[in-house]
This record gives sequence, structure tokens and C-alpha cells, in this order.
Amino acid sequence: MSQYEKQSSLIEANFLSTNDSDAASEKKEAYITTVLYAGEKDEFEYTTEEKERIYAFIATVSNLRDILDEDPEYIVDNMKSLTLEESLTILKEAAEYYKEDVNFPVDMMDRINVLLQGEQMSGMDPYCYQLEARLQAVLIKFDSPYPEVRAVVRPVDDPTVPCETFRAYAVGIFWVCCASFINQMYQQRQPSITLNATVLQILIYPSGKFIAKALPNWNVNIFGWKFPLNPGPWTFKEQMFATIMTNVGGGATNFFSYALTMRLGIFFDNEWVQYGFLFLMAFITQFFGFGLAGIMRRYVVYPTKAVWPTILPILQLNRALLLPETKQSIHGWTISKYKLFWISFVAMFVYFFIPDYLFTALATFNWMTWIAPKNKKLAFITGSRMGLGINPWTTFDWSVINYTTPLILPFFAALNKYIGVWVGALVIIGLYWSNYKYTAYFPPNNSNVYDRTGAKYNLTRVMTNHAFDEEKYRNYSPVYIGAGNMTMLGAFYCLYTCAFCYIMLNEWKTIIDGCKGFYRSLKDRKLSNYEMFDDQFSRTMRKYKEVPDWWFIATLIIAFCVGVGAIVGYPTNTPIWSVVVVILVSIALLIPTTVIFSTTGYLIPGDTLTVIIGGYMVHGNPIASLICRVFGFNTDEQAESFIGDQKLAHYARMPPRGVFRAQMTATLLQCFVTTGAITWLINHTPDLCTSTQPARLVCAFPNQLYSNTVLLGVIGPHRTYDVIYPALKYGFLVGVLVGVGFWALRRRYVKYLKYVHPVVILSGITRYGATYNLSYFTPGMYFSFIFMFLIRRRYLMWWTKYNYILSSGLTAGMAFSGILIFFALQYTGHSLKWWGTTVQTAGVDGAGVATLRTVPVGGFGPQVGSWQ
Repeated sequence: MSQYEKQSSLIEANFLSTNDSDAASEKKEAYITTVLYAGEKDEFEYTTEEKERIYAFIATVSNLRDILDEDPEYIVDNMKSLTLEESLTILKEAAEYYKEDVNFPVDMMDRINVLLQGEQMSGMDPYCYQLEARLQAVLIKFDSPYPEVRAVVRPVDDPTVPCETFRAYAVGIFWVCCASFINQMYQQRQPSITLNATVLQILIYPSGKFIAKALPNWNVNIFGWKFPLNPGPWTFKEQMFATIMTNVGGGATNFFSYALTMRLGIFFDNEWVQYGFLFLMAFITQFFGFGLAGIMRRYVVYPTKAVWPTILPILQLNRALLLPETKQSIHGWTISKYKLFWISFVAMFVYFFIPDYLFTALATFNWMTWIAPKNKKLAFITGSRMGLGINPWTTFDWSVINYTTPLILPFFAALNKYIGVWVGALVIIGLYWSNYKYTAYFPPNNSNVYDRTGAKYNLTRVMTNHAFDEEKYRNYSPVYIGAGNMTMLGAFYCLYTCAFCYIMLNEWKTIIDGCKGFYRSLKDRKLSNYEMFDDQFSRTMRKYKEVPDWWFIATLIIAFCVGVGAIVGYPTNTPIWSVVVVILVSIALLIPTTVIFSTTGYLIPGDTLTVIIGGYMVHGNPIASLICRVFGFNTDEQAESFIGDQKLAHYARMPPRGVFRAQMTATLLQCFVTTGAITWLINHTPDLCTSTQPARLVCAFPNQLYSNTVLLGVIGPHRTYDVIYPALKYGFLVGVLVGVGFWALRRRYVKYLKYVHPVVILSGITRYGATYNLSYFTPGMYFSFIFMFLIRRRYLMWWTKYNYILSSGLTAGMAFSGILIFFALQYTGHSLKWWGTTVQTAGVDGAGVATLRTVPVGGFGPQVGSWQ
């Protein structure tokens, strides 16, 4: 076989697989012609030897099919525009910028390093060396180096495509109202099922197509503002515009978890927490977060390293629904993305009835405890409900498997998180079996707080007129927590200081550049942030008017002023200065936490830190502690949500000012609707937030809030950390040492430690103390390994086309099925009782109250009256 024939066969075997030999031949010729076109000659001018060298180049670039399938002319034209010197300059800068980026493709970085060695050192044919150098440079400068981004976003933009239209607003507003009500109702369920952006796109798409056919084609003039009522077919930008509205405004408001803790009788029982206060606090936390989001754009929206893996399925589904797709064979698969979505959607919709209603033991598959249901030690180790979940397979429920979004988040992040969860389990075992701080007298893993008799802490016995009474406390009991809760708190304290130090050191240049850009934008209002970035996305966004920073600053100030009025106008007994301190701490944490979120997909909540700060500032006042915690967590959480949607708009090339108006409108609507939903839920739901609630509205987070508020807001951090748990406060110091130490080690041994992320590992340890455990992570780890590691590495073309669509279809089918089951069956009391729905709760694990040791008569710990 000649060299020509060998290379031709290799091309066909490597990436032109198809069942149709004629199609394979045509496809192979198309790739060869495309690459020839990138050279300096016409195809007929190449000698046979030159063609063989080009064939060798095509055969060795393993991802060439992925690169050229979508926009071959665009890639090739830009290859022709670059000289070799320009290409090498781009590659040199990229090698430095992306050298520690865990999301950057390993094979691409290896090729860049080979090319930077020079033509002779690389051992490549001179012509092929130039072609590949220009190709890799084009991906970095004129496209995206990340295959997952290239799979969902085109490098070019058409600004004439309708986006901010009347019909987009109409569809968006309708689904904001529907989704925000449903999601708020469903937020307290465990596991929660929500109408997320994936599900909402399925609802928006037919709505948009319908309204595009139903509306008349009129030109409307309102006070000089002229716009077409129906500007043609429903577009992918309108779809994304309405999706961003529902993504921002359609979610539940996390403040209402705090509201339940303030309002319900099983918690702090404050009758004055009614609609007015709820609305104002929702308004404050939402818009304050919105203001912070705008300031954060230059740190985690415009930099290309901020991939935001959590939003990529939204973009992929948008393309599948509205943009034409070229039919091709990928590893024998010819099915379209659109068809695969609906197949997976229907399959999951039908299947989800089994674990969620008909055979619920498959959802909480604590099968190891069924062997000996009364064996406490077995339940503590393997149980899914009260135990640690050490079980090789814990569920057949996609809502549990998808708790870690295994088909979306990078594998390195999932693995680091999983390692952290295992570390947390081992720590809990050590604390529990050694009876450290009396932990063996409580269940191993829940968020409750206890007194010295092992009973739940009775807060009324240490309160007088809603304030802490030291004399009553001395005559009752110190407050104790279980091993899981203790592990969670210690890990959180390490996490905060580690994240701050590690990210500030690791991303110092990006943070400094962002601060300089913010100062320059305030100094020169005409300066565009896009001018400070030279990637393809920022260059194509320069044609749109940017949102000035002062718009976001004004939003932030207005929200703060409204917040001051609400805090002063209602009996919160919260000093304003304490809220200001908490806000400043939250802003300081926002940069590192959003940087981590934008690259790993994991969100680090700031509330566990701010509850300590609030406890020191306003100890003995539970409501003031909760208010401080609200501003510490909800504003940051909302900011990260808004930032993610701004990155979504950045990828989709949407007018920034239109997106600003959409987010403002949707957020305001959400505040009204969600406040109504939570008010209805409080007034009409029996046993709300209890473990026996029939619809599983068990309120895991409000229960955890109550426990932490009692521990740190009522009893206070001084009594907690100086008297009962002094070791916990050293978590902050440990976090600094881990963050700085690992940063130093990573700089020296980056080759070995590149994929080890201490912050994500610590975040895995925090997953205990609120009824979550390994059972929520192990199945997801299997799926992550299969899809995000094996398939992504071995079948990249299949992965880029189908992975996100498969995830979207399964999640959407589960959500629609779960909502139907909830409202039609569970919420109305139509429960199904047989062995397959009761076995998981029949034993010790299901009861959730067993302890390793029996509390001695008279209680444990110091004698009554001896503690301070």
C-alpha cells in the first residue's frame, strides 16, 4: 500500500466513519479540499508529495472533524488570514494564560507545546507544521478552545436576528409567573424538582411558535417607540431572551427558606412575618444581588476561562430546537439532537412514575439496611436517610442521580467533590464512634440541635420575650450537635478562608485586571468593557450598546435603601451597622466563589460564615441573626445566578441593555408571585417542614437554618466555640494554611496537582449535616465517569453533539413527571402503600432517631448550672 493510500485510509478510519461508503468518500474529499483551501495554492497546483503531507496532517489532528463540521469556511478563512509568526504569538500567550486551566483540553495544550518548540524540534513536516499552528491559533483567537463551548455556540453573530421583541416579552412574562409559583411551591421538597431553564425552554418553544403565527403583522407606535408586533418566524435569540427571563425570574427565592424559619410555629413563630415583609425582603435580596452581578462581569463573564459548564445545556437545547442541523453519522449514530431529546424526555417521563410513586424504595434504595432493619450500626454506615450512605448503588431515581448534575459538570470537579464527601464520611465515623463531644448520644447525620438529655433543643426554655435569657439557659442545657453537623460546620469554616486565599493567589492577575477595568469604566463612562478583552465573543459584542456600571450601582443602592426601610419598619431588632458589615464580608467572598462556580459549576454558599458574624454582633436575637444571614447568602447566591445569565447572553450575542431590561422585569414579577406562593404554602399546607409531611415538603434547609441559628444566633458563637466546641474555630486557620500551602505546592508541581482542587474537596465535606450523604453522590459519580471522562475522551464528536441534549431530555422528563405526580397524587393525599413504598422507612434508617449510645439517667455533660 502506498503512503497516499495509507494516509487516506487513516483519515477515513479516524474520523470519517459512516455506514455509507459513498458518503464516506464524499466526506473525506470535503475535508481534504477544505484543508487544501487553507494553503497558498489552488488544489490542482499541489504535487502528489504535497498532498500526501497534507493527508498526514489531516490524519494526525484527531479533532479536525469536530473543528470543521460547523463552520469550515470560517475556520479556513481565518487560517489564511494569519501568518506563522502571528499564530505562534497567539499560541505562546495561550500557553501562559491557560497553563493551569483544568477545563482546557489536554491534547490541545500538548499540541501547542509541541508547536512552540519550533519546526525542527517538533519533528513535523514544515508545511503541516504551519497548517496546524494556524489552525490551533484560529481556535483560540477566532473561536473557543473548549470543545464543549464550540458544540453549543457559533463563533459568528448576526445582529439583525430579532431578540428583544414584544412577543418575547409576552412569552417570557407568562412563564415567569407560572414557573416562579410552581418552583416556590416545590422548593422545600427533598429531593427538589424544579422547572429549570431546560424544562422552561420546552414550554417556551411551542409558545413562541404559536404567538408568531397568532399575532398580526402590525407596526406599533407607543409614545414614539416604534416596533413590529410580529417580526417573522420565532428566532433562537427570542427563545434565549425569554429563557433568560424565566431563568432569572422563574426560580424560587431562597429568602423564603429563611421566612419559613422565622414564621412557622415549629421554629421561631413570628406572626408579624406576613406578605408585606416577605415581599420587601425578596425585593431587596434579589435586586441587591442583581447590582452585584453587574459589577462582577469583568471577572467571570468576559474572561474565556469562565466556561460556566452549568449553562451549556441551555445553549445546546436552544440550538436543537431552533437552528437547522446537518445530518451526519457519528460512531454509527445518525439521530438528530431534536429527536434524541424527545425520546429521552418521553422515556424518563414514563419511567419516573416507578421510583417516585409506584415503587419508592427504588428512589431511596437503602437495600443494605433491609438485611437487618433493626441493626443500628448497619443503618449508621449504609443508610440513605440518617446514615452515611456507604452503599455501592443507592438509587434508581434520576432526581437523586442528577443531584450532582453528572452529565454537565467537569469530571475533575465531580471527582474532587466525591473525594471530599468520602473524607467527610470517615471524619464522621471517627467522631461518632469515639463519642467526641457526646456525638454518640445523637443520630449521626442530621441538622438538629439537642439538649443534655438527647432530646431536641427546646428554645422556649431559654427565651424571654423573643430574646435570650442567660439564667434560663444555665438552668436548662448547653446546645449540642451531631457528628454530621459538626463535620459540616468545621469544613465550611475551612472552606471560606481556603477559597479566599487560594483563588486570590491563583487568579491574582485576572482580579487585578478586573479592578482596573472597573475603575476605568467609572472614570470614563464611554469606555466599553468589551474593548478590554480580545476574544471572539467580546469582539462580536462590541456592536451592541453595553450596560454602564452605574446602572448596576444605582440598582444596588436602591435595593439597600429599601432594605434599611424594611429592617427598621418591622420588629426585626436588627442594627443596620450589622447588616453593612455582613454585606462587606459577602462582597469580599463573592469574587473567589464566582470564579470557582464559573469553572467547576459548584456554588459555595456564604451563609454559614455570616451567621457566625451575625452571632457575634447581635447574639441572643434569632431574627437579627437570620437577617444578617440573608444578606450574607441570598445576595451572593442571587448575584451568581444573575451572572450566569449574563454569561448565557454573552455566549448567545444578545444586546446587553435588552437583557438588563428583561432581568429587571422578570425579577420584579417574581417577587410578587413567589411571595404569594409562600404565603399560600404557609397557610394551607399541614405538617409543613416536618419529617412526616406526606408530599416530602420536609424543608431541609429551613431546619438547618433553625439549628444553626439556635447554635450561633441565640446561644451565640462565644458559648459555642469557646466553651462547647473550641476546635471548630480553628477551621478558619486550617483553611488559610491549606489554601496558601496548596497554591505554593501547585506552582511547583502543577503537572501532578493540576486537577486537584482543595476548595472543591472541602465543599464535598460540607455535604453532611442536612440529611445529604454519599447516597446522593455515588450514582452520579458513575455517570460522570462514563459520560464526562470515558465518552468525552474516546468519542468526543458523539459527546459534543449528544451529551447535553441527553441530560436536558432526562431532566425535563423527570421534572414534568414529578410535577404531575406531586400535584395530581401526592399533594392530594393519594398515597400508594405496599412493601415497595414502605420498606425503606421500616427500619432504623427510616425512623432516623436511633443513637449509638443510650443517654444516662440525668443526662450527660456538666452538671446543671455549671456552664456559662
